[in-house]
Amino acid sequence: MAESFNFELVSPERLLLSEAASEVILPGADGEMTVMANHAPVMTTIKPGIVEVKSAEGGSNRYVVFGGFADILPEGCTVLAESAVHVDEIDHEDIAQRIQNTREDLQDATDDAEKARISEKLDHLTTLQSAV
Repeated sequence: MAESFNFELVSPERLLLSEAASEVILPGADGEMTVMANHAPVMTTIKPGIVEVKSAEGGSNRYVVFGGFADILPEGCTVLAESAVHVDEIDHEDIAQRIQNTREDLQDATDDAEKARISEKLDHLTTLQSAV
């Protein structure tokens, strides 16, 4: 049995999950990453995507996150999500609306840096839409 560590998923509204986990897969800004017990200390941004939590008891949960930060330490991992919801509770209309709003923001963007940032967000949201 794999060694466990403390994992917490927090959104501005509430604590969504706090449990012992054997593995957590995160949509990190630099790519998907797997966190396990005794992981090297890292702080990273989270892009829109799926956080998969494998419980120390053997179960698994998946959450849709819309960005945020992950604080990873050898004894635990905390994800501070801008917004998060369990995959089973996802509102597909909400994702479609976020995509539409982002497309409008892209049309209104005035400089190249802003366009690149918004375009990247749009890519993440459309990938997320196809994943759920």
